[in-house]
Amino acid sequence: MFSATGMQGFELFSKVHIGTLLLFFAACGALVYLRNKRKIYQQMIKWTLFILLPACEISLQVWLILTNQWNVSNLPLQLCSISTFLAVFLFLKKSNHLFYLLYFFGTLPPILAMVSPEIAYTFPHFRYIEYCLHHSVIALAAFYFILYEGYRVPRNAILFSFFTVNIIAVPIFFLNLQLGTNFFYLASPTEAKTILTFFGSGIMYYIYLEIAALIVFFITYLPMGVLQRIENRNKIDNGI
Repeated sequence: MFSATGMQGFELFSKVHIGTLLLFFAACGALVYLRNKRKIYQQMIKWTLFILLPACEISLQVWLILTNQWNVSNLPLQLCSISTFLAVFLFLKKSNHLFYLLYFFGTLPPILAMVSPEIAYTFPHFRYIEYCLHHSVIALAAFYFILYEGYRVPRNAILFSFFTVNIIAVPIFFLNLQLGTNFFYLASPTEAKTILTFFGSGIMYYIYLEIAALIVFFITYLPMGVLQRIENRNKIDNGI
């Protein structure tokens, strides 16, 4: 279960993979169902997510070290790790602007990462469980803040988050050059065949990367835009 070489052979959309996705969506449904229940449920959900977020991040680093697999490319500088730090901070201190970043980094991207995971291990290997749990908890944390804390995202947050991620990407780009890493996939596409594979190379790769990021941010905003429109319509109907 904790071996660096055992339980490999992950199959995309196998029974285990589909079961994992169904479990995640069931957890999303539970969040929605419990949002109007007793306050104790909110506290249980809040602290469970708060504990699981750093536990997943730390346990992965420990496993990599103990199995002699750790290298600089495993530093927690990918978007999912950044989303983890944002969510943990938001559990401790409210911040609308940080939630904007968590919404765009921590909803659609981790879900897509679970739908098409870049892992070799299969259930019940530690890495499979950690990978799926970690990405699930990031998305669930973002949904928690929407459902239980009342966070909302205005339309102009699309550009705010887009420019912010570009600002973050500048030092990451130079760090990649120094360390030979590929944080934010700024050095090259993923090793697995994904949409990034078709972005080419050189300056065109970065242009397509920027366009893709803007499109993903816009698509990510759509459910939030629909939610706020429905809420505004209900307020008008109720004379509020």
